[in-house]
Amino acid sequence: MQNTYFFTGFPGFIASRLIASLVHKDVTARFELLVQPYRVEMAQAAVNELCQAEGADPERFVLIAGNITETGLAIGEDYLDELEDRVTHVFHLAAVYDLAVPQDIAYRVNVQGTEQVCQFVRRLHNLRRFVYFSTAYVSGDRTGRILETELSVGQQFKNHYEATKYEAELRVQELRSDLPVTIIRPGIVMGDSKTGETAKFDGPYFVMRFLDAFAKFPLPYVGASEARINLVPIDYIVEATVYLAHADEAADGVFHLTDPDPYRAREVYERICQELIGKKPTYTLPSALIGSALAIGAFRRFVKVEKETIVYFSCQAEYDATEAQRVLQSAGIKCPDFHSYIEKAVAFYKLHRDDPDKMILVR
Repeated sequence: MQNTYFFTGFPGFIASRLIASLVHKDVTARFELLVQPYRVEMAQAAVNELCQAEGADPERFVLIAGNITETGLAIGEDYLDELEDRVTHVFHLAAVYDLAVPQDIAYRVNVQGTEQVCQFVRRLHNLRRFVYFSTAYVSGDRTGRILETELSVGQQFKNHYEATKYEAELRVQELRSDLPVTIIRPGIVMGDSKTGETAKFDGPYFVMRFLDAFAKFPLPYVGASEARINLVPIDYIVEATVYLAHADEAADGVFHLTDPDPYRAREVYERICQELIGKKPTYTLPSALIGSALAIGAFRRFVKVEKETIVYFSCQAEYDATEAQRVLQSAGIKCPDFHSYIEKAVAFYKLHRDDPDKMILVR
């Protein structure tokens, strides 16, 4: 039977990269892409660009105007009936990824949207895999070693993004006893390790935006924590996910796609300073002071940094990726070392730092 891949989250960066990879891996596959109605034109342009870049037949792609938060994903019942027999793989990536997202929006999209996708998945007659994109940070405020087999241990959460992604993963976990489910928990996603390409300057790129604002002054370290920060390039996420989506031993698994040997946040910050500004920090400011400054709207809009970002540089969690490493080892898939790609990431940022499409609106 021909594979049909059903995606939410297109034309987002990770979904687009996954589809580009799958186009080559599975040359006869069909792609059904659920897109919000107002994004259909943008999605069509993305499909056209992908087909041109990858040499793929446009007939392999179908754009479906819909909405994950509505019953039946807002897809017509007749077409749903067709998808029931046709879809073999579901990749659910649609979510609100903003750390500053309000609770009501986060809950509607991340939790209720995932509930609707789960109901859709239950309808499929020929499902071979349901791949759900969670996050390593469903761990919330936990510290110490965190296993892939763990989820609910009484943790609290640093923001509504984490809380709702946790709630969403609970819904997906309920399917594991009946369906072939693969849950992906990425660390903090960086750009491509070979080209530096990324879609948005969020996460660690907020550090670069902060440094841009104070490049002419002596640079501080932010806090004296020995915490490590878990960064992973997008190409590792894509290569690992495509493999896990087809590996039989990953059909009922949860995988930390994290760096097994992460660096201290202080070292990461120092390397970014050197690459971007050409100098090292010379003194230390308490992270609480920076956090208080970012709580002031005028200041965070000036530096273009969300206040929720700061806590991730003192996060004491250690993400055990034993199961992911075990399964991926047979395919020779490894997470690239941070120092091997940060130069490219910073170079890409320098080239595109004024591109409004890559900016995150900071309120």
